[in-house]
Amino acid sequence: MMKSASWRTAGAVGAAVLLSVGVSACSSGGSSASSSTGASGTSYTWWDPYPQHDESSDWAKRVQACGDEAGVTIKRTAYDTTALTNQALLAAQEGTSPDVILIDNPAVSTLADTGMLTTTKELGLDTSAIDANLLAAGQTGSDTWGIPIGANTLALYYNKTILDAAGVDPSTVTSWDALNAALAKVKAAGHKGITFAGIGTEEGSFQFLPWFWGAGADLKTLDSPEAVKALTLWTDWVKDGEAPNSVIQNSQNTTWEEFLTGDFAFAENGTWQVNAAAAASFPTGVITLPGVKGGAAPAPTGGEFLTAPVQKDTGRYTATKKIIDCMTTTDGFVKTADTFAYYIPPTDAGQAALLKEHPELSTWVDAVKAAKGRTSDDLGTDYPKISEQLWTAVQSALSGAASPQDALTKAQAAAVKAIG
Repeated sequence: MMKSASWRTAGAVGAAVLLSVGVSACSSGGSSASSSTGASGTSYTWWDPYPQHDESSDWAKRVQACGDEAGVTIKRTAYDTTALTNQALLAAQEGTSPDVILIDNPAVSTLADTGMLTTTKELGLDTSAIDANLLAAGQTGSDTWGIPIGANTLALYYNKTILDAAGVDPSTVTSWDALNAALAKVKAAGHKGITFAGIGTEEGSFQFLPWFWGAGADLKTLDSPEAVKALTLWTDWVKDGEAPNSVIQNSQNTTWEEFLTGDFAFAENGTWQVNAAAAASFPTGVITLPGVKGGAAPAPTGGEFLTAPVQKDTGRYTATKKIIDCMTTTDGFVKTADTFAYYIPPTDAGQAALLKEHPELSTWVDAVKAAKGRTSDDLGTDYPKISEQLWTAVQSALSGAASPQDALTKAQAAAVKAIG
């Protein structure tokens, strides 16, 4: 039984970022998916977005071990996140799709929309134990197109030294009012309040969504009173000096760099920073992002889904199912979490097993349980069009070019036009 040597971060935040894709921009790199050694060949193809893990890595060995268990040899090819989606779309056009694709969850609906994926029902996969909020990211209508291998999401990191000096107990920061009160105390004590990523890309939408959803807003109505309240929260922080002007350009990486200076009380960031937070030069902690009236706000889920493209030789599905089943046992989910420190298992049993090893991750388990897929609510391929208008509105309001209401009213009109 393999186990990675340590709890470690892969050093990438790509799982948290949805990038636009198009077949016209496809790369021709990588090997052909046509590696079958016969009608029911013993060579199976697997694509994933982890080029940082070569064939000597624990990850690659795990993938091959599941092939061994299924009685086949796996030929693994790794692409970066954007190239993987593009390559998958191109392969579908050419009829050379691999047997298994592990792909960023917002791209699942993009692939499914082309008709290139089998459903979990068609493959005979059991999804009953998967947390419904996580599985929803891979669903359109009544169909489920894959199984998540885990999830990452966002929470609120804090600098304990600053909060202690300001007299703030982080356990009391459970609502927007409580957070605003904490920020006021931090500012009065001469420290900087909160930093986040408001950049005009998917990262900006990703970071805004917990506040948007936490206010009770819906992505189908960008200009609702709840949405305006969420954007007003952010703009007020900047106006009041509780958040820096840099948030307008901040990516999640630059936000984290700001937090590591030790000057900020809070930073919104993800599970992928667990190890970096532990190694910071000051004591840190983490709390779930609060909803407007309390409780954990739904933060967007990152992470990949195991999907099975349609094959002309349907006899191949038997081994494909065995490979996916092997990767998605309770032990398999925990192994994935151990390999990629920012993944929380998508089942109750997997989360319980992980917490036995890493009880310090309990806040992240809570955050994942409250999380929500960006393409949930049956948004599917409409999500990127809506998200672009959302981050555009955030940029407009944060810069002072428009009020939150005007920015979101314009965004809603543009989203409706884009969706058609």
